[in-house]
Amino acid sequence: MEQEQTIVGLRVDVDTYRGAREGVPRLLDALDKYQIEASFFFSVGPDNNGRRFWRLWDPTYLSQFVRTSFAGVEHHFKGAFWRGPVIGWRAADIIQKTDQSGHEVGLHAWDHHKWTTKSSQMSVLELRTELEKGYQLLSQILGREVTCSAAAGWRSSQPSLAEKEAFPFRYNSDCKGSSIFVPDSGAVPQIPVTLPTYEELIYTRGVNRKNYNEVIFSKIKPAQLNVYNIHAEIEGQGQFRLFRQWLEMAHERQVKIVPLGQLLPDHTQFRHDTIVNIAPDNANEWQSYQASQVSK
Repeated sequence: MEQEQTIVGLRVDVDTYRGAREGVPRLLDALDKYQIEASFFFSVGPDNNGRRFWRLWDPTYLSQFVRTSFAGVEHHFKGAFWRGPVIGWRAADIIQKTDQSGHEVGLHAWDHHKWTTKSSQMSVLELRTELEKGYQLLSQILGREVTCSAAAGWRSSQPSLAEKEAFPFRYNSDCKGSSIFVPDSGAVPQIPVTLPTYEELIYTRGVNRKNYNEVIFSKIKPAQLNVYNIHAEIEGQGQFRLFRQWLEMAHERQVKIVPLGQLLPDHTQFRHDTIVNIAPDNANEWQSYQASQVSK
């Protein structure tokens, strides 16, 4: 009996200007070596991620800061004291190259920092404005409509999902979970992230850089939805060598890596469910949520 091939959807989040200019080209070269196409989700508005610096008093965030500081300390302070560079304007050539290389390109956010910290308190008009600004600029850069999105920080709500229904998105990737589904309040399928990210997993329960890739592969199964989420600021920069090793291991194991859109069959097959989001900087909650999904 022929063994079922293992398929992994690869999602690349681009949160910052430096991630777009430096991380994405490295990732494009690495993926091209293995003739792999992935889904790149770009934040295209001002890079104000440095405004998170006041959170350094929070032990959870401080731990994440230390674990990801290799992405460049300036990444953590960009836009802290003045408006950061508009990523879409400054990195339009990189976004276009990503698209021309055959990768799926979608919207991550207009202002990544603002969405992750304030979207839950935004009015419907504010949500609509943030989505519209990001969509319009990215569409202008690509020269066509944008057909997918992935919420920054997995921050989504019933109002934000409702606003996304107005855009021509084939799917959204706004949450974590175990299978593709359609939110109760809408019609656009969700393709959730199923695997932990680097910042969630590293240095937890004995995981280090030496065994990290093996731990990730141990969670990938042929008979389930597998969606791996990396970041241009991490795997495209400080942990680039680690990601290249992951790609080599996937090649050796004959794991097929595809854009998220290729995981999308006829959406009439999908179950309807309430969207559940777990903040990416809380590894314990993520592990508990994963355990609860497996038990269902």
